[in-house]
Amino acid sequence: MKILVCISHVPDTTTKIKFADNKLDTNGVQFIIGPYDDFALARAVEIKEATGGTVTVLNVGEADTEPSIRKALAIGADNAVRVNAAPIDSLFVAQQIVEHAKSENYDMILMGRESSDYNSGLVHGLVGELMGWPSIAPAMKLEVDGTTAKLSREIEGGHEDVEVAMPFVAGCQEPIAEWKIPNMRGIMMARKKPLQVVEPVGVEGVTSYKSFELPEAKAECKMVDAGQMDELVGLLKNEARVL
Repeated sequence: MKILVCISHVPDTTTKIKFADNKLDTNGVQFIIGPYDDFALARAVEIKEATGGTVTVLNVGEADTEPSIRKALAIGADNAVRVNAAPIDSLFVAQQIVEHAKSENYDMILMGRESSDYNSGLVHGLVGELMGWPSIAPAMKLEVDGTTAKLSREIEGGHEDVEVAMPFVAGCQEPIAEWKIPNMRGIMMARKKPLQVVEPVGVEGVTSYKSFELPEAKAECKMVDAGQMDELVGLLKNEARVL
């Protein structure tokens, strides 16, 4: 079983975001593996431990992403590839993944359903289309039975069970697995695991960003006594304008 897990390198979800010169101000920002990618990685490691095989992690990013890649190796991936380029947009990232994957005979490509920075949720679908493989998202359950995978995904109003022949692509989310925390042995072993750096395919992104802005600050919260229903209705009508 050969599994490729694609990971993003994103600001910690507790970070207070600031912008400077129309870009993210990275001063004091702690970066992590994308939370949804963490679920994909955890499930890949579980499948490897149950069936044998290898897990490769891939990141499209510059040298500053390597701590996240090493953490993925410490969690249980066997080797890693870093495409030496800033992730310009979803199509650019998908093309880099496909350039690596098309000659490696992976049985599945797993990643988060979306990254927690741009939240486009497009990469898994683009990779599936470019590879000519089925793409399933958001995958909440993944079981392997020989050369067939059984997945459950969230749809409007419920869940859908899917069976798909390998190879395939899946965009993952909880509760597909529980996050894994690297132990000391894993951290030490990660230092010796191979991390290959490759140059990107010469393609251009198709998205440009004009500006970045923070959302408006939340308005002051007004407390209404439980017995003052008329006052509450008046506020909802005249100020919130939701009635």
